[in-house]
Order: sequence, then C-alpha cells, then structure tokens
Amino acid sequence: MSIQAVVWDVDDTLFDYTTADRLGMHAHLTAEGLLDDHGTVEQALARWRELTDLHWARFAAGEATFETQRRDRVRAFLGQELTDAEADAWFERYLAHYEAVWALFPDVLPVLDALAASHRHAVLSNSSLHIQDRKLRVLGVHDRFEAILCAAEIGVSKPEAGAFHAVCAALRLAPHQVAYVGDHPEIDGRGAADAGLLSVWIDRGGAYATIDPPTGPHRIACLAELPSLLGADSRFGAPSTFR
Repeated sequence: MSIQAVVWDVDDTLFDYTTADRLGMHAHLTAEGLLDDHGTVEQALARWRELTDLHWARFAAGEATFETQRRDRVRAFLGQELTDAEADAWFERYLAHYEAVWALFPDVLPVLDALAASHRHAVLSNSSLHIQDRKLRVLGVHDRFEAILCAAEIGVSKPEAGAFHAVCAALRLAPHQVAYVGDHPEIDGRGAADAGLLSVWIDRGGAYATIDPPTGPHRIACLAELPSLLGADSRFGAPSTFR
C-alpha cells in the first residue's frame, strides 16, 4: 500500500535548531556580559545542552514541573542561587535572543507545498507540545499539520515504537502507510524503521554525518529528494545524492 502520510521531526529537520541555538546563545551571553565566563561559545553551548538534557529528563519523568526544570537549568548554568523571578527573567532574555533567529531550513516550504495535495502531514517530537506548538506557529507552518504529538504529553519517546505507533493511531493509519522524516539516524531513522514506518533520515551534514548509517532508514541529503522517494506525482522531486 502506498504512503498516505508524512510525519515530521521538528528540531534540525524542519527548524534549524543548531544555528538558532548557537546564534541565540552568543547574542545572549554577549548582552549579559558573560561571554568570557564560559570559554568559547561552543563550550557554553555544550554546557547548556548538557543541562537541558539533564533537567528535561527530570521533567519527562514527572520529577519537576516545566517551570522548575527551566529555572534549575539557569541556576546550574550560572552557578548562582537565583530566586524564581530572577531565573525566569534570565531565561526570558535568553529566549528573546534565541527566538529572534528562528528559521526553517530553505528546503522545507517547497517540499511541504509539493506534497500538500498528495499526502497528509503530522509532527512527532521528543519535546513538549508547549514548546513545539508555539514554535510551529511562529515559523508559520502550524496549519500544515493535522496532528502534533510530543513525548511529554503522550508519555513515550522516540526511538520507542510506541511513540511512532501513537502518531499512526492519531492519523488512523497503519505504520506501513506512514513515512517518518527526522535528522537523528538512531532515534529517528532506526526507531521509525523498527516500528514499521517508511523511515527517512535527513542527513544535512551535521553532527551525525560521519557515523556509519544504520540499516533501515533511507538516507537523503535534502528534502527535495523526498517526493521521488515517496513516489509522489511532483516535478519537485530530486534524485538521491547518496548511493
């Protein structure tokens, strides 16, 4: 049976998270006079991401509220005992710099347009709806998706099959009728393939470009390759650059 729907990851698949994170943190640390306190911007980002993963896991496990994990990240990053109000204010200033550089990858809107008539579209993210719903609205693509599912709300995360099957259930489609597109070769690529979906790994040449590709997912370098992979009736499709 042909693919009826495409389910998308968000960060570093549709949304250029890595660039926004780097530029936003650089602008924020500069404005706060903290650029020299963390070595390089890359070191500061590595520490911020480490703390984000740590405290987000607490939130996902129900050990902290959304607000608490965010405040604790700020306190740990700065190494200061801040009041809730002070931590919130610092994070809001950071958020303003981060959101100012939000952008979709340039190949996103063309492929969504090309597949609009032939396929249904949804989102499955390991983040929370609180974050991703707003992000997709700000980026102007929220209405492109008929379902937006996030791990924090459904209670299961990629690469667990249950996460992929939850979005298939929301679409009322069997896994073999759904394609999943994501940037992480294991969490997205192998996870979707093992769950029975048509798995598409978008390898933009970033952090995972040098690893050995897992078996299962199809590997593409640009979303322009997706329509031809799906067999869509579109002139937009481009042949794969991977052999």
